[in-house]
Amino acid sequence: MRVVIGLGFFPRGGSSHVARALGLGLPADGWDVTLLSGSLPGGHGDAGAFYSGLDVRPVVFGEDAPMQGSYEDRPGAPDRCFARIDDDEHERHVEAWSRALRDADAAGAAVLHLHHLTPLNEAAARVAPGVPVVGHLHGTELLMLERIADGAPDGWEHAEAWAARMRRWAGACERLLLLSPSQIDRAVDLLGVPRSACVVVPNGFEPEDFRPAPVDRRAFWRTHLVDEPRGWAPGRDAGTVAYSADDVAALDGAVVVLAVGRYTEVKRLPLLIRAFADAQARTRRRAALVVVGGHPGEWEGEHPLDAVEASGARDVFLAGWHDHDALPAFLNAADLQVLASVREQFGLVLVEGMACGLPAIAVDAYGPRDIVEPGETGWLVPPDDRAALADAIVAAVDDGEERARRGIAARRTARETWSWPALAHRVSAVLEDAAGVGEPADARSALR
Repeated sequence: MRVVIGLGFFPRGGSSHVARALGLGLPADGWDVTLLSGSLPGGHGDAGAFYSGLDVRPVVFGEDAPMQGSYEDRPGAPDRCFARIDDDEHERHVEAWSRALRDADAAGAAVLHLHHLTPLNEAAARVAPGVPVVGHLHGTELLMLERIADGAPDGWEHAEAWAARMRRWAGACERLLLLSPSQIDRAVDLLGVPRSACVVVPNGFEPEDFRPAPVDRRAFWRTHLVDEPRGWAPGRDAGTVAYSADDVAALDGAVVVLAVGRYTEVKRLPLLIRAFADAQARTRRRAALVVVGGHPGEWEGEHPLDAVEASGARDVFLAGWHDHDALPAFLNAADLQVLASVREQFGLVLVEGMACGLPAIAVDAYGPRDIVEPGETGWLVPPDDRAALADAIVAAVDDGEERARRGIAARRTARETWSWPALAHRVSAVLEDAAGVGEPADARSALR
């Protein structure tokens, strides 16, 4: 059986890691996989490099294929918000993806597995109208639709047209994969899809990559913060934020708190930095905060470097953007992870950190609520509650025994619940169901 996996974005966020994991895992269940992806050659967004080892068909953004839109509105970013894209430009997107689907013989596939809701869905309806589609939502689509439903922001002139398209594309899917149970009601309300079409399959991790492993912390942090820095100041390139050996000495013997994520407003990195500064005034043990992430030049709201300077926080280090393959080492060089995001649709980095034995502090909302069990695998705090976040940091930093106990439980839970081999098998069952060759997929069977 052949499946064409399609992802309109160049590899950057969590959905690209999901697509890669499924591309590698589905052949074990007998699938022949072809993967289409947007691409920006020569950097982190190079689909050929990111999906190496797969039958990948990069769609290079340029004259022949316009840059894919975004569900986020980031002024100055090359990928404009979908709601700002007019009908003519939408048609150019559809034409580019139609060419790619024809080249990949999508019409000859048993099923199409399309991530997000994008012009790729429209192209599939034109090029392969008889092939069933399994959609895979990652939550950012729902966030944009919720903003439109609440009253589109200024400049979103084409919001209603995009909302209508997304509802039509979702309605054409035989099944919709969702990341968490909390997304079912939202998908039903926003997209008008039947509840019976929704199947919950969370994101997962590769157990061979994400596991406890020894790291020479002193050498590791010196390499990534002093010798080969990638932190960056507003408007400047990677490496413009660097640290001295004396600066990094603060990590020796400290409880290292790790935050991973892009510099978007929902991640609440400035709030985290201020909460960390508050916690520093109260902890008995010394702690340091390392922030990994942030593509150079891409940020919303207050830049983390400005938040560090404004808050007076000590021992906060910006490590910059690193490939996903480097993440296990960063996690194993830390003692605790924090995700202050207020609208995290799943929270894959939490799962990956837990698999490495790190307990987590996260916000009690959306995906993290379904991942972190307070008192057992980590701590949950209310959204945008700086004081509660600081309290949790103090508790986690000062109580090493409790931190270790929750870390052990976190690893056990991660391996039992979110490892990719098992999750890929569940996705395979949904694809078989949609293609009419397997047993009917039951949404309840995919719940935790």
